[in-house]
Amino acid sequence: MAPHFSGPPPERGLFCNRTLNMRAIKAVGYDMDYTLIHYRVEAWERRAYEYIRDRLVEQGWPVADLTFDPMLAIRGLIIDTAKGNLLKANRFGFVKKALHGSHPMDFESQREAYARTVIDLADRRWVFLNTLFSLSEACIYAQLVDRLDAGQLPGPMGYADLYEHVRKNLDATHMQGRLKAEIIADPERYVIDDPETPLALLDQKSAGKKVLLITNSEWAYTEPMMHFAFDRHLPEGMTWRQLFDVVIVSARKPEFFTTRSTLFEVVESNGEALLRPHSGPLDKSKPYFGGSALELERHLGLSGDEILYVGDHMFGDVHVSKNVLRWRTALILRELEDEVRAIAAFRATEVRIGERMLKKERLEAESCQVRLELQRRRHQYGPRSDGPEGELVTRLTELRAELEALDAELGPMARAAGELSNPHWGLLTRAGNDKSHLARQVERYADIYTSRVSNFLFATPFVYLRSPRGSLPHDPSIPGGTPVFTTGDGAGSGPAE
Repeated sequence: MAPHFSGPPPERGLFCNRTLNMRAIKAVGYDMDYTLIHYRVEAWERRAYEYIRDRLVEQGWPVADLTFDPMLAIRGLIIDTAKGNLLKANRFGFVKKALHGSHPMDFESQREAYARTVIDLADRRWVFLNTLFSLSEACIYAQLVDRLDAGQLPGPMGYADLYEHVRKNLDATHMQGRLKAEIIADPERYVIDDPETPLALLDQKSAGKKVLLITNSEWAYTEPMMHFAFDRHLPEGMTWRQLFDVVIVSARKPEFFTTRSTLFEVVESNGEALLRPHSGPLDKSKPYFGGSALELERHLGLSGDEILYVGDHMFGDVHVSKNVLRWRTALILRELEDEVRAIAAFRATEVRIGERMLKKERLEAESCQVRLELQRRRHQYGPRSDGPEGELVTRLTELRAELEALDAELGPMARAAGELSNPHWGLLTRAGNDKSHLARQVERYADIYTSRVSNFLFATPFVYLRSPRGSLPHDPSIPGGTPVFTTGDGAGSGPAE
């Protein structure tokens, strides 16, 4: 009797933008941080924030009282370094929500600042929050903008100067390695254990795929963290080193995908990691430092769409590997699980909103027709009805009253919809009724996206992921405004938005 397989929980699906046949993938590469290893976001980002703050205190800045606010920023926001603002933009680059420092901007202030602005991420003015590692940076920057406006920081300094100072101190924090040393010493505090991830990779390896680790983390951090996260969940006698066909640390992504750099072998000697220049084939038993994607392709004898790369960084992992090398790409969005659950819990309210919006559209359409009829009568042109004008005026008054009542009912529901997952920013993938700028990036560069690597378990290494039929505004829709052509017909496929 064949075993019965149930599908994954909705929040753990593989969501497909472009059809992907996993049987055609010969190698799967993985990032480590927030991909193979997921951290407790608030714990990690709070400590990163505290290291930045403490460095500023050492430099004489009056910021010792600042504390990390985990709700102040989310992945996919944009820092406007020219104006000191945090922004959420839609897929077209138009600003839909804004904070100046840590305070919401009112409608008129936001309109004055951005009505004529289309965000272009190629401009250095804009800083896109590509990864969860960006949250501490965005939080302290917003709080420092408040202090700068209050004249409490050393000067003279503009908002762009302030951002550069934050960035410099964040980089110094990571370079010193103090935070990573703290995590190595107490990984239980920072790492969310996922015993299913090693099994998912074992499935892929046993199916004949090359399994690769390509991380920007250095060997001294990678080795103990992978040991902690993987070894206890692998078959007895097996270590994470045996699971991977190639291990590359300090890869310098995104430059790893775009430039050529010297490849070194990492040699462990007396507890230290030394570097030795390497040439020739790669040895799966040895870790490597640096190098380039082109060199890796030559070693594997594979290229382009034969390789799938899985990472959490929208630009450094997904955008560049897709744009430059045409690798297949998978984006890890851990926040997706909470988002999908929040959308499901809100579904009944969403249906009510859809029903009332349909009613509102009908009333608005009738109101427009009545107003046009009155206009034509008063100016004596065009076809007109024969009914009394007083009845039209009365009807227009009735329609306005009905619309006001509908707006009073819709207002709280619409506000609740805009605050799902986060009171400032709402859903990660939405900006108002449109896709967010992040969702557009995901749609454009990630062939598939999912919340965690272990979700590959539900799909198996042999799955054929089919993208759903793209929907357009003129497609027929069901009540509530959902296009009828939204369901993919392949295992593991899902909505592209």
